[in-house]
Amino acid sequence: MNITSQIKQPILTEMELFEKKFYESMSSKVALLNRITYYIVNRKGKQMRPMFVFLTAKMVSEGKVNERTYRGACVIELIHTATLVHDDVVDDSNRRRGFFSLNALWKNKIAVLVGDYLLSKGLLLSIDNGDFDLLRIISVAVREMSEGELLQIEKARRLDITEEVYYDIIRKKTATLIAACCALGAQSVIDDEVQVKNMHRFGELIGMAFQIKDDLFDYTDDAIGKPTGIDIKEQKMTLPLIHVLNTCTAKEKSWLINSIKNHNKDKKRVKEVITFVKNNNGLAYAEQKMLQFQQEALQLLTHYPDSPFKEALILMVNYVINRKI
Repeated sequence: MNITSQIKQPILTEMELFEKKFYESMSSKVALLNRITYYIVNRKGKQMRPMFVFLTAKMVSEGKVNERTYRGACVIELIHTATLVHDDVVDDSNRRRGFFSLNALWKNKIAVLVGDYLLSKGLLLSIDNGDFDLLRIISVAVREMSEGELLQIEKARRLDITEEVYYDIIRKKTATLIAACCALGAQSVIDDEVQVKNMHRFGELIGMAFQIKDDLFDYTDDAIGKPTGIDIKEQKMTLPLIHVLNTCTAKEKSWLINSIKNHNKDKKRVKEVITFVKNNNGLAYAEQKMLQFQQEALQLLTHYPDSPFKEALILMVNYVINRKI
């Protein structure tokens, strides 16, 4: 049994029912929209976000979930899907999870409108059922995701990202949605602000570790057999590079910045940058930080009694940093 199936094991029933409810939550009277949402549902990813919602809910409530938990999971997945659709338009990307993206099949205008539709369906699902506490958690996440993306764009132009700013970017861009899943799972079943905050922080830490792992893929050859250097080509400042920029000599820093600004399409130069970052402790430093976030996340689970749900969350935390792709 692969690791994702193991994680899903204690919530199999919930995930099956969730899939039905998720598909229903997207329904429309417009035939074109239904064709597109059918396409989306049939090309789903690992569904890690709903898994976080159900596992967290069950861990904090001795195995209970309710209709609010299902609605929360649907809203998170609707909003996550909307952001992916919009991301593909922004990045002019034609593929998503090995399939054609919506904008590749139906063009940008339709993709943007579908993204807006999914977002509004998510908001209405909460409002129509009076889940204003859940809506607040999700709305903060959406705001932060937009801020994170824009902060990254602003900083990439100047290549002046400090480690502190980098953490702020990845916390908003990636970690905030996972944090929302965990907080929302807890909030849907218990009325305990301390535990909800605890779970929010847990998700945030996993999200930080997840993003650093993603950044490392650009330099390591685990995922696809060779380093890609895509982040360098796109002038994205990630942790391995930031650390090296902050610790190398002024002359080396000047060469690195010049390489990223003016030679980021030159394969040989990108390869040299990757080698330089590796040789100057960039990867080791980023891995160490990733493990710190992972350990801090695991620490937050020690307060909870042992259960299959807690075990699955521990598996999830370890999977995030051990995954190969």
